[in-house]
Amino acid sequence: MSTKETTYKGTNKMIIGIVFGVITFWLFAQAMVNIVPAVREGLGVNLGTLNIAISLTSLFSGLFIVVAGGLADRIGRKKITYLGLILSVIGSLLLVLAQGAILLIVGRVLQGISAACIMPATIALMKAYFEGEERQRALSYWSIGSWGGSGVTSFAGGAIATYLGWKWIFIFSIIFALLSMLLLREVPESKAETSGEFKFDYGGLIIFIITMVAINIVITQGAAFGWTSLLTIVLAVIAIIGVIVFVRYERGVETTPLIDFKLFKNKPYTGATISNFLLNAVAGTLIVANTYVQVGRGFTAFQSGMLSIGYLVAVLSLIRVGEKIMQRVGARNPMIWGTIATLIGVAIMGLTFLPGLIYTIVVFIGFILFGLGLGMYATPSTDTAVAGAPDSKVGEASGIYKMASSLGNAFGIAISATVYSAVVAFSSVDVAATAGIITNVVFAVLSLISIMALVPKDVGESES
Repeated sequence: MSTKETTYKGTNKMIIGIVFGVITFWLFAQAMVNIVPAVREGLGVNLGTLNIAISLTSLFSGLFIVVAGGLADRIGRKKITYLGLILSVIGSLLLVLAQGAILLIVGRVLQGISAACIMPATIALMKAYFEGEERQRALSYWSIGSWGGSGVTSFAGGAIATYLGWKWIFIFSIIFALLSMLLLREVPESKAETSGEFKFDYGGLIIFIITMVAINIVITQGAAFGWTSLLTIVLAVIAIIGVIVFVRYERGVETTPLIDFKLFKNKPYTGATISNFLLNAVAGTLIVANTYVQVGRGFTAFQSGMLSIGYLVAVLSLIRVGEKIMQRVGARNPMIWGTIATLIGVAIMGLTFLPGLIYTIVVFIGFILFGLGLGMYATPSTDTAVAGAPDSKVGEASGIYKMASSLGNAFGIAISATVYSAVVAFSSVDVAATAGIITNVVFAVLSLISIMALVPKDVGESES
């Protein structure tokens, strides 16, 4: 252990402070997707502007999360966490004060950059101040803040908006950000031990931003533009060329590349990151299943939301269980078991030929298995990614890992929705739902293969 680790005793306060910081994005900022009618009425903005404002948070988070992770290693993980919390307070305050589109959009951009700072920096702090089982326990609470927060957000955001008004969501976000700063105040700074002059990779950042913006537009607007339209094709070509140019450019940067591709020489890290991308892509199941039960089975939005309540309970219940299983048998097995549970849960939702009540029960069970699987997978996967990264690169490695989550989620939802829409154009909603869900089964199978191929059996076993 380092001197900082042996002298700092307020680790429980630190964990609570980090969880409070994480939920400013996963619980509060993400609630915007569930309060669209209230925001439209309150601000008088059109739906197109509001959809742009909602998507900007995820876009800017994805654009800058790797950058922020690398800066956290160099400048200081606590400093970047504090920067993220300050930006969260400012962004939330702008939303509280908003009377129209301008403050709404600026506030959402700041919330995205805030999340990009907080997520990798806080994971890096966990790695710096905890080892072995204590690190795994700390990462479990981090996962509860992120996975659990995202599960609770629709219920919490809806309740706050209904009884207090939608702006109170962001007042609570400010309160939790300030509490996080207070709880983290005494945490000593942590940064990588590096030598040589730090030169920021501006060229890599510019290529990365252009590429990511092109990918994001294709994913989110491809259906609206038309998948075979000239604009979509041009953007897709820019994205493909951008990826190739970015990889080649980064490999030629000798000192401080934006993304160090040497990280992927570590097989456990690569396995955790790829499987994380693919298992997050399975989130496409949510949009297909919820759309189908409403369109094809006549459920209300509230009823379809209640169908997935078991998912939320299961995710929260299994996160700590996944940690304990990992300490006994290593990370590989709970990652595999969690992925299999998710795969089965998703697959049975595709049994659309089943009659009314039976199908409803099957979907309810499917959501529970989905949540059980993700809950079991979360901590072992995160710990494998963190443990497999060198101390000098843990912030950057965490940024790439979390970027995989965001991109996987975006890809999964876009692809699943596209498959559903394409099939429903020439067949029934039942067949379309089955096709959309099979797409997600494929993602889960590929995730399982990546774990089995890349994650060794002894990774994540108790180090005590």
